[in-house]
This record gives sequence, structure tokens and C-alpha cells, in this order.
Amino acid sequence: MASEEASLRALEGLMTEFFHSCTTNERKREIEELLNNFAQQTGAWRHCMFFLSNTRNEYVMMYSLTVFENLVNKMWIGVASQDKMEIRSCLPKLLLAQHKSVPYFIRNKLCKVIVDIGRQDWPMFYHDFFTNTLQLIQSPALAPLGLVMLKTTSEELACPREDLSVARKEELRKLLLEQVPTVLGLLTGILETYWDKHSVIASTPPPSPTSGESMELLGSLFQGSQYSKLLCQPMAALDNESHQLCCLVLECLAHLFSWIPLSTSITPTLLASIFHFARFGCDLRPKLNGQQNEANKVDRARLGLLSMTCVNELVSKNCVPMDFEEYLLRMFQQTFFLLQRLTRENNAHTIKSRLQELDERYGSILNLTRALVHEQTHSPTHEGYFACLDIWSVFLDFLTTKIKSRLPDRESVLNRYKDALGLLLREVLNRIQFRCNQAQLEELDDETLDDDQQTEWQRYLRQSLEVVAKVMELLPSYAFSTLFPVLQENLDVYLGLQQFIVTTGTSRRLNITAENDCRRLHCSLRDLSSLLQAVGRLAEYFIGDIFAARFSDALAVVERLVEVTCYGSQTSLYDLETAVPSVLKPDLIDVHAQALAALQAYSHWLAQFYSEVHSQNQSQFINLIKSAIDASSPLITTKVPEKLMLSACHLMVSITSTVRPVFLVTLPAVQNIFNLITTQNQTRRLPQEAHMLVCRALSNMLLLPWPNLPESEQQWQTRSSNHASLLAALTREYRILRGTVNITSRQPGLNDTVIQQTLPVLRDIVDSVSSESTKSRQICYQSLQESVQVSLTHFPVFIQQPDVTDEMLAFFLTLFQALRVQMGVAFTGQIIHTFLSMFTREQLAASILHEGSAGCRVVQKFLKILQVVVQEPGQAFKPFLPSILSLCMEQVYPVVAERSSPDIKAEMFELLYQILHQNWRYFFKTSVLTSVQRGDSEDTMENEAQFTAAMQAFGQSFLQPDIHIFKQNLCYLESLNSKHKLYHRKLFRTSMLFHFINVLLQVLLHKSHDLLQEEITLAIYNMASVDFDAFYSAFMPEFLNGCHGVDSSQRAVLARNFKLEQDLPSFTQSVQRLVNDLRYYRLCNSSLPTGTIKL
Repeated sequence: MASEEASLRALEGLMTEFFHSCTTNERKREIEELLNNFAQQTGAWRHCMFFLSNTRNEYVMMYSLTVFENLVNKMWIGVASQDKMEIRSCLPKLLLAQHKSVPYFIRNKLCKVIVDIGRQDWPMFYHDFFTNTLQLIQSPALAPLGLVMLKTTSEELACPREDLSVARKEELRKLLLEQVPTVLGLLTGILETYWDKHSVIASTPPPSPTSGESMELLGSLFQGSQYSKLLCQPMAALDNESHQLCCLVLECLAHLFSWIPLSTSITPTLLASIFHFARFGCDLRPKLNGQQNEANKVDRARLGLLSMTCVNELVSKNCVPMDFEEYLLRMFQQTFFLLQRLTRENNAHTIKSRLQELDERYGSILNLTRALVHEQTHSPTHEGYFACLDIWSVFLDFLTTKIKSRLPDRESVLNRYKDALGLLLREVLNRIQFRCNQAQLEELDDETLDDDQQTEWQRYLRQSLEVVAKVMELLPSYAFSTLFPVLQENLDVYLGLQQFIVTTGTSRRLNITAENDCRRLHCSLRDLSSLLQAVGRLAEYFIGDIFAARFSDALAVVERLVEVTCYGSQTSLYDLETAVPSVLKPDLIDVHAQALAALQAYSHWLAQFYSEVHSQNQSQFINLIKSAIDASSPLITTKVPEKLMLSACHLMVSITSTVRPVFLVTLPAVQNIFNLITTQNQTRRLPQEAHMLVCRALSNMLLLPWPNLPESEQQWQTRSSNHASLLAALTREYRILRGTVNITSRQPGLNDTVIQQTLPVLRDIVDSVSSESTKSRQICYQSLQESVQVSLTHFPVFIQQPDVTDEMLAFFLTLFQALRVQMGVAFTGQIIHTFLSMFTREQLAASILHEGSAGCRVVQKFLKILQVVVQEPGQAFKPFLPSILSLCMEQVYPVVAERSSPDIKAEMFELLYQILHQNWRYFFKTSVLTSVQRGDSEDTMENEAQFTAAMQAFGQSFLQPDIHIFKQNLCYLESLNSKHKLYHRKLFRTSMLFHFINVLLQVLLHKSHDLLQEEITLAIYNMASVDFDAFYSAFMPEFLNGCHGVDSSQRAVLARNFKLEQDLPSFTQSVQRLVNDLRYYRLCNSSLPTGTIKL
């Protein structure tokens, strides 16, 4: 006893020293080594039992319990049966004696150790384990402890980790399932008892929360319902002890619901009890008989939250009880009741009057929609508003689907919901307008970008407008008549600003200076910007089949947008001096930009107008387009704010690519832009993004086919000549570089700038015609031909400059993807030959050295170009296959094999896959007739060494930690098997198949790629199914014999448990059992004491 006392004091001293802030890391390592050595000693648990009984040091208690936990989970199989019996007896007694005096985390840890013992020994050697837990729950004084034990049991036994065999896991689940009815009965009883015990019997007069107001609130929905009295019972007033106990019960239920068979377990009484306690989260107002403190509010909210967690488990598991309709009705009734509790106002009669009319007319669903709108209107937080919008989105999607499936009675269905949807639309429009909601909207951040590259304000507006759009889809005329007047009202303010412009010399000033007037103008401009976005978002609901029916509305919108954009450009409001320049100037710029963007959204409507009714309204259409161009062209200058300039450029691009009017190129404003772009120098040059957009628009005018005209009237010859002139002007400085290669040594900076400014523009032009007609691509390539030659000539010169090379290869990649037919085989071959000769192993190694660098991007693009080449059908590029394979396997692969290089590896394996998939006959010459006559076993193999090297590279990638490359390559192998029967080919089947299966099984055993378990198991099945007999008779014995850490009897059990089944579900189950049990046996064997004799 004295020695144990001394050991305890020494341990307390060590633990205190270990956690002291002054202890060095070196000393901590020494203490840790001492503690680990002590824990490994046979019989250390006896000392720990003494320590637990005689210390109050939390560090010592936690350490002692960790020793027990390690003993039970890792060494239990080697512990003597007498010692096990003593431990099973002592630890529960210790728990009963100390559970109130020790900290909760020590109590929970001790509970877990006892449960871990039960996991190993119940019921054979620990028959009263679960019975003891149930007895604790039934004892009022010990019920909290019993519930902690129950929850821990559910966590550790229902979903055990891998330290149990599959047979034991199945046994435990079966044993637990037998106890589920008893457990649920006990838990339901506790909830009912405490609710009934603490409920307020008397009902106080309104407006008290415990009054009969709820019955009035429910209206017709619950009249006559047998549950109305239950739902409207007054709230229980729980004391702290009762609250904690009910929280534990709900925590247990939530975990039980995650794994028990719900359909046969859920009773009406249990469901009702859960919803009773959910009400605690709905009414957190101060009590009338004394202020409810913050701690009490948090406790009540926690009860509600835990109850709803249980409900969510039921819903997420698609619980379908025997009496499903009754269950669904109760679930809806009680959820709706909670929603009403959440959305009611302090005055119960106010909410009643707001709900009553729809309630009486339409019933429960409209009650729900009305309550949601009310919650949305009065939600104090943005997150609450977003949550309401999410619910509305789901409901509106449901309604849209329902209406599409019931076209005959579409109108009657819509009329039922029209009032509710109209209310929703008005409320959402109010929520996004500063004049109605300025205080809340000013709080939103409009500067910091989130992961989706949008600000908090942009997210708020976007989600609101999505709901507006969904309502528009259902009620287009109603939505338009609601939105357009609000837009007009703000437009009148904007259009009236011209009268307040005062010109003094060269300066122009907005003569609105009063603080209140400036604030009102700010709100109006912000609202106009939002409403213009709303109008743009609705553009899709004016085109297609409803174009004619909604033509007049759309025309009114487009004419108004054209008027606004012209007005903004003519008055140059963006250039005014204002009383509050930091606020009003950005507002004016944003309104102008949003008007241009909204007009751009109607480009598809303009295209349909051009195609369908242009001939009847020719002058009207021409005026709209001319005015739109006149509005945007003055903004394409460096003197205009970039945001506004880019909006004008995007509008120009949309008109030229989507509408494509014949007369566009003849407009004076367009001619001015041609002159601006073709004569500009570096000092007058537009910003790069704007320059690219304008060049694309000008190119589109000349390259894209005109709609409504036959081929003979397309004027291709004139347009081709003009396009060549345009590109000659755009590439003037770039083409001058040809023949002056040596200039790079004198002026590398200038040359780099010219290349990096010119090639992105050319690439963008090529990309814009990639999906167009052959004629458009032919003209494009003719105009580009000299620039392409210059690029190829300069490529070797700039090979040591990754930034420039990256830009060149990006250009060539786009050329290969869009214009390879136009380039011709000879020139394409010349390009490939140049690239292959430049990318030596040394050059590749230098480029790949720094991951994420420009050099890496160069190699990626080079590999992408080769992917395009090897996918080309026909024989034209087949002569390059040996060189490409050689480069891939002998130059790229050795460099990236030992490095992470995920981006380059992904492209390299993509290239390998495309070589194999698109050029299968390069390796396997077998004709269809031969394969039918001789069978697959007689493959005629060519280029075997290269095929083998490619397969080895795939196999090697499965030994690497990169899960993305692993998944990609596994998909590639499966695809090759699906399309070309890879696994059945003789070479693969005889010399590679078992190696691949072995590697994939080892990956499962090491749990290194657990996210891909299903994919890996499916691949193993597909490989094994090539020859199940060989798999079971040859591979499995060889695999098991090679498994270390298991003895012969365990190998025999593993082999016996792997069923000789050939269907996928059974095979999958066998693989999972093999992996689990093999890991379990290894764990058991590694924990046996030294010298243990295995029987």
C-alpha cells in the first residue's frame, strides 16, 4: 500500500510537471517515454485502479483511464480471464461511487472504457452489461448516468471501428436491435413523465404564452384533429435537473435514429413527445412572472435544437412506418405548429387576422406559405432570410414541376397560389430596396469577396432575384405588372437628373447638395441598379414559344433600356462632380453599367425579333440596334471608368455574336471603333480585357454567318478581305518580330510585351469561331496564317522564358482545338515536330522543377496539345505516335514519377489514356473476324514494350498518395476495359491482372484511399470476373500466404469466409469482410504479450 501511495504521488508530480508551462519539450518527451513504458508493463492496470480510487488529480485520472482503454482495445485478448473478471467488476463500481464527484469528461471516459469491455465480452462473459445500463436508466437518481452509458453504447457498438471482426460486428448489431423496443419505450416514458410533471395545468388569459391562443392560431388546419389538444398544451416549466435529463434522452434518440430500422420503431407517442420538446426552441421571450435570463434561453433553445435533430434524422432517413399517411399527417401538423410558433407576433390576434382569410379559403398549404412569408418579412437576420428563400426555392420548384405535369388544369392550380405568390414577390422586392429596408441593407458588405467571388450584398441580391425569377416563370404577366411600375418610378428619378446638371467652364456638377436629398438619391440609384438586374434576370421569360404572346411587354422593356443607356452615355453622368463623390459617383456608374448589362441580357430576344418579325418592323429593329451601339460606343475609351467600359464591350460582343445584324458593320459608330482599335498605339491602348472584347466583337461581325440569309448573300469575299485587314492591323507589331529574332537579346522586355498582348487577342478570336461553320474558320485561319508562322519561328527562341512560352503554347493549343483541319496535315506535323524536338528531358526537368510555376503550365499545355493530336481520327498523325509515346514514357514520366506534380501527372496520364483508347490497334492488331475465329486469347500484339511501360505507370500511380490521380487512373483502366476489354487481353491477363488486384487490395488494407472504397472494390470485381476460377483457386491462396501478421489458422478462416460468389453485391461483401478481418487479426496478434503460444 505504501509503495502504491508513493507511486501515486510520483505520478501526480510527473503529470503536473508535464502540463506546466515552464516544462521544456525535451523534458516532456522524457516524461512521455516513462509513462508509455509504465503503461506497457503487465499488471499496470492494478496500479491505475488504485490511482483512480485515491486521486483527485484530473491528469492522473485521465492517464489511468487511457491505460485501461489501451488495455481493452489493443491487448484484451492476451489478458488473463481472472484479471478480466476483476476489471469488469471494479470499473462499474468505481463509476457508481465517483460519477458525481469527478469532472464530466472523466465520467464519460470511464463510461467509454466500460462500454469498450462490453464491446469485447457482452453477452458471453459480461452478460449483465446492457441490463445494468437499463437499470441505471430506470433509477431516478442514476438515470443521467444510465443515459450517458446508453449513448456511448449506441456510438461504440452499433457502428464499431475496425478492431472487431465482421462476425462480431454483426453479432453486436443483432444484440442491440433486440433491445431497441425496450430502450425506446424507456426513453419515451421519461419524456412523457417529465412533460406531464412540469406542464402548467392552468391556462392564463391572453396574451400569455401559456394561454389557449395556439388553438386560435391553428385555424381550420387542426379543427377536429385528435392531436389539437396535445399540440396546444401549455409549455412545461422544467427545472435544471429535468432539463439536463431530457437533453440526454434526446441526444440518445438522435444517435439511435441514425442506425435503427426507423420504419418499425417509431410510435405516435414518441413522435408527439419529441415535438413537445421542440416547442422550447420556438418561444424564447421573457416570461411574465420574471425575466428569463440568457442562460435559461440558451437551455430552452438547446432542448428545441436537440428535438429537431431527432426530427431531421427521421426525415433524412426517409422513414416510412406501417401507417405512413397517419405519420405524414402528424409530422406536417406538428412542423406547421412549430412554424406558427416561430412566426407569431406578440399580439396573437394580429397574426390570426393576417392568416385567417387564406386559411379559410385554401387550407393548410397556403397557411404554410403565408407563415413562411411572414417569417421572411420579420426575420431579424440575413441568414434567417436566406433560409426562407431556400425553402421558397424548393416550394416553387415543386409547384413548377406540378404545373408542368398538369397542363389541362394549370390555371386552376395557379389561381390557388396566386395571392400567396404575389405576396411573396412584393415582400422580396421590398427586401432588396433601400427605400424600404435601408438600415438592414447598409449592413451588408459590398467589398469582400467570398469563395464564390461575390460580395455579401451580391449574394443577397442574387438569391432574392432567383426567387423573383421563379415566380415570374409561374405568373409572368402578374410578376411583370408588379415589377415594371417600381422600375419606372426609379427610372423617372434617374432620367430627371439632367435638369440638375450645372456646367461651369470645363467642369460639370450635379446640383443636389442637401443631405436628405443626397440620401434619397443614393437609395433611389441603388434600388434602380437592383431592379435593372431583376429585369435582366427575367429576359429568358420573353423568348422561345412565348415570344409572340409577350412581345409587347418585352419591347417596352427593351425600348426603356435603350433609352436609359443612351441617356447615360449622352449626359455622361459618370463624369459629374457630386456633393458626396464617394457615394453618388459609384451609384451613377453602377446604374449605367447595370442598364447596359440588362440590355445585353435581352440579346437573345433581339435575335428572335430579328429572325421572326424583323421584316414587319424593320425600322423599329434597326433603331433599337443603332441606339444600343450609339449608347455603348462612346464608352469604349480609356477616359471612361473601367466597369462602365467593360459593360459596353460585353454588350457589343453579345450583339455581334447573338443578334448578328447585316447592317452592323456599316454603322458610323462601328466604323469609329474599327479606326480606334486598328490605329491605337501603346499610350492610347484600351485595358487588355476591354481590348480583347472589342477585337472579338469586330471579328464576329466579319466572321459569323448572318441569320436569315442564304450562303450566296453572305458576302464572304468582302468580309474575308476586311477580316484580313483587321488582323493585319492588330498583329502589326507582332509580325515585325519575324526576321529580327536576334532583337530578343537587345529588347526582351518590349518583345515579351508585344507577344503577351497580341497572342491572347488572337486566341480569343480563334476560340470564338471554334463551334462555327467551316467557312468562318477558313477565313479566320487565312487571316491568322502569317501570325501562326511567326509564332512557330519564335518558339525556339523563347523556350527558356516560361511566361512567353506559356502564352505561345496556349495559342497553339487553341489553334489545334479549333482550326487543326484548316491548318492542314503538313503544317500541323511541322508544329508537332518542332515541339517534340524542343522539349528534351533536360528542358522538361527544368520546367517541372517548380510546381505551380509558368514552366509547369508550359508542360501542361504541351501535353494537352498532344492529347488533341492523338485523338484525331484517320492516319494523318499516326506517324507521330512512337515519338509521342517515347516522350511521354521516357522523358516526362521519369521526371514526374518521383515528384508530386499533380497537374502534370493528370495531363500525362490523360495523354496515355487517349493514346491507348484512340489508337488501340497500334498495340492490338486483331481484326474482328480473327477474334471471333480464334478467341481473345490469340491477341496479335505489337509495340508490347510501350504498352507494358504504360500499364506499369498506371500501376505505379496506385502506390502514390494522390487520391485525385488514383481516381482518375482507376477510371481510365475501367474505361479501357469497358471499351476494349483490357482485362481480357492475354498479356494483361497473364502477367498484370493479379498484380493490379494485389495492389488494389493492399490499398484497401492500408486505408490510404478510403474515399474510393466503392470504386476500388468494383475494379477488383471486374478484374476477378475475367476468370473467377483462377481468382479463387490461384490468386486468393497466394495473396493470403503473402499476408504478414496472421497465422495459418487465421488465413484458413479468412479463406473460408470469402464466399465463392460471382455476383457483385456478394463479392463486395466478401472483399469488405476480408479487409476488415485481416486488419483485426493483425491488430490482435500485435497486441499479444511476448511469448504467447498461438493455438
